[in-house]
Amino acid sequence: MFIDTAKISIKAGDGGNGAVTFHREKYVANGGSDGGDGGKGGNVVFVADTNQNTLSDYRYTRKHQAENGENGRGSNCFGKGGKDLYLKVPHGTLVRDASNNRLLADISGAEPVIIAKGGKGGWGNAHFANSVRQAPRFAKLGAEGERFEVLLELKLLADVGLIGFPNVGKSTLLSVVSEAKPKIADYHFTTLSPVLGVVRVGDTSFVMADIPGLIAGASSGVGLGLDFLRHVERCRLFVHVVDVSGSEGRDPITDFEAINAELAAFSPELATRPQLVAGNKCDIADDGQITAFETYITGKGHRFFRVTAVANAGVPELVSATAQILQKLPPIPAFKPDPVPEESVFAGRYQPFTVRREND
Repeated sequence: MFIDTAKISIKAGDGGNGAVTFHREKYVANGGSDGGDGGKGGNVVFVADTNQNTLSDYRYTRKHQAENGENGRGSNCFGKGGKDLYLKVPHGTLVRDASNNRLLADISGAEPVIIAKGGKGGWGNAHFANSVRQAPRFAKLGAEGERFEVLLELKLLADVGLIGFPNVGKSTLLSVVSEAKPKIADYHFTTLSPVLGVVRVGDTSFVMADIPGLIAGASSGVGLGLDFLRHVERCRLFVHVVDVSGSEGRDPITDFEAINAELAAFSPELATRPQLVAGNKCDIADDGQITAFETYITGKGHRFFRVTAVANAGVPELVSATAQILQKLPPIPAFKPDPVPEESVFAGRYQPFTVRREND
């Protein structure tokens, strides 16, 4: 089951409390305070895992907490720090603060990212001894770890996105150019989740994604578009598949403009991404239909390819051109975390000085 969103609660570990103890030894009078510090709480760390491709692990397991730090002990023994909690997510997962939708991290690289920091351990009473107060009977409590409700949102990492109306041949094209085996049938919304395939061209390769659910009104939630439009945001290049034969009773030019309008409505930046246009089902279209559509597309400044995906006709030329263009395109940069609001820069950074007494 493909799940690309989840809401979970994360809690970093609390710091351990400092100890209130005094040195006790035979023949040693007034040995002094020797309470050790509490251990630091564990962090909540997100890390990308190449073996995962959905967020299904987090759909039903919603609460995740790191280990607390241990309390300090006598003889200046410090408490053990809590273990960090590592949460594995697919590459391309965005982590947002559920309270304000602020982007906390884009988990797209190999480096782990700390989202919730563990609380610092409290000082033992040995820290508070001085010439005036030689036997302090208090120590500092450990700080609480950070706590968030976060929204996880997966945006697939793919070089090329196949876009177009349902039943125009996107899945067939992907199955021809890669080892992917998407469901193929002669009805709308056969594909209900994005499908990735690796396309090999000589010594190079690239990842192609079949993006389902795009129809007129997709950016407003019509069909499946709002659920899956997010997955085209990381694509460097679009291959726009159009049924040039009009076998569904729609005009190919109208289809082409409708899909581009939905991309622009979802994100104006997407409208500027380069596109190759594949006029599919040329085997059942007449030359007049193909020529008229090709003239329109080239007039828009796009390259046009006559394709019959089911027969692999025109597909090698399309794949070769795609590989050549990708070599010239820069990678899509990772999403940058949103800045922390000014009023909350110091929120949670400094804890009030809370103490525990000897008898607490």
